[in-house]
This record gives sequence, C-alpha cells and structure tokens, in this order.
Amino acid sequence: MADVVAELSEGILRVELNRPAKLNAMTASMYISLADIFDDVAKDERIRVVLWHGAGDSFCAGNDIEDLLGNPPGPGDSPQARLMNALLDFDKPLIAAVRGAAIGGGTTMLFHCDLVYAAENSRFQMPFTNLAVVPEFGSTCLAPLTFGPARAAELILLGQPFDARRAAELGLVTQVVSDQGLLLAATEAARALAAKPAGALQASKRLLKRSLRDQIKAAMKAENEAFSVQVRSEEAKEALTAFLERRPPHVSGTTKTAPAA
Repeated sequence: MADVVAELSEGILRVELNRPAKLNAMTASMYISLADIFDDVAKDERIRVVLWHGAGDSFCAGNDIEDLLGNPPGPGDSPQARLMNALLDFDKPLIAAVRGAAIGGGTTMLFHCDLVYAAENSRFQMPFTNLAVVPEFGSTCLAPLTFGPARAAELILLGQPFDARRAAELGLVTQVVSDQGLLLAATEAARALAAKPAGALQASKRLLKRSLRDQIKAAMKAENEAFSVQVRSEEAKEALTAFLERRPPHVSGTTKTAPAA
C-alpha cells in the first residue's frame, strides 16, 4: 500500500501515514503526497474536515533519517516546504489523532492542526538540536506563542520528551483520551465539525490565523534556510549517522553553524 492513504466518508477525509514498521517516519515523497492531498482538499467541496492519524502504534517519528541524509532539503521549494505552505494555507478544519511517538516533525506539524486528540500512551519530542539541526514547520514562532518562551526554550533547546498530559497542559493537545478511544473521540469531533456550515467554519479559521500568518510564514522561511545549512554540516552528518548506528555522536571542538536569520 501507499505510504500515505486517504479515504473519504461523509464529508470527512481520513489521511493515514502508513509506514508503521518505520513509526511513520516521513520521506521526501510522503511530504509531497501530503502537500498534494491538502492542496486538493482545499478545492474539493465534498470534503469538509480532515482527520489525520498514523497507522500502527505511532503517529509520526519525524524525518526518515536515511532519506534525509540522501535527500537533504534546500532553502527553497523543498518537499518539506511544500507541505508547510499547504498547511499554512489550509482553511478547512484539521484534526489529528495521535498515539505513540510524535517526534520532531511529528510534533511540530501538530501546531497546524485545529484539534489534537492524544492517546494516553503518546510521547512528544522536538530533538532537533540533539541531531544538530533546527526546528521547522514554523515552530520557532508557534512554540513560544503556544507554550510561552521559557517552556519553548526548554523543549526545543534541551530536546527532552514529554507525555500527553504535559502536552495538554502546554496547549499543544486539545484532549487526552484512552488509547482505545482515540479514533472514536477524533471521529466524533470530525462529524460535529462536518455538520456545521462549511463557509462559516472556513471563514472563522482564516480569521483565527490572520494575525499570525505572516509571522509563521517568515519563521518557516528562516527555519528552512537555517535547516538547509545545518543539515549539510559535518556535525549534523555525524549526529544523524550516529543515530542510525545507535551510538553516541563524536563531538568536535568547532562546528559550522547556520547564519542567524
């Protein structure tokens, strides 16, 4: 089956990341597939709501490291940037159902969801500095706004994991539910939204995002430029390779870092 599966029923498009053996880690082709789906949904009047989840026991473990090393994104129109722009422009309700791992992009993509339901077993992490890269998906703007500056610095700079309860306390998660009741709770919310006037929902979402849109877009651009430099640095190549080889990275005395944005 495809790595991204979409199924429409009763005005709700269920979008499933479908690489359970890899914890639904994202490849370049998956970013493109998702961007195409969101761009198409925006123009499809049959679809009122999108429900996004992962196959198996995880939501998304972020970038597939092997794919990232083989296809590092550039500062411009990369597959990752295409999905970021599609999410930023998306004005229909987007609900995420998260279980298990939501790591790296698996966490930062959630900032673009309107409602996030998390199973009790969910675990979140933004380990970008651990891997010698920088955050993305506009999270350097959205994390301080959502968590507050001190908590955002703690979670991004230290890269420590946090559980579903803390994610809810921080404002990333709408509701924590049982593992067994996750999809039911998210589906009930999707049905409730699908029953509302579509024009009012979309107009309301556009208004909610209006004051922040330019800030988020600027953050995405700066992040992508910094990421493209950092991912090609020797420290990132070593950190990412060490991650694949399941060993501690060798830390050098001096490193080349991305320019300040």
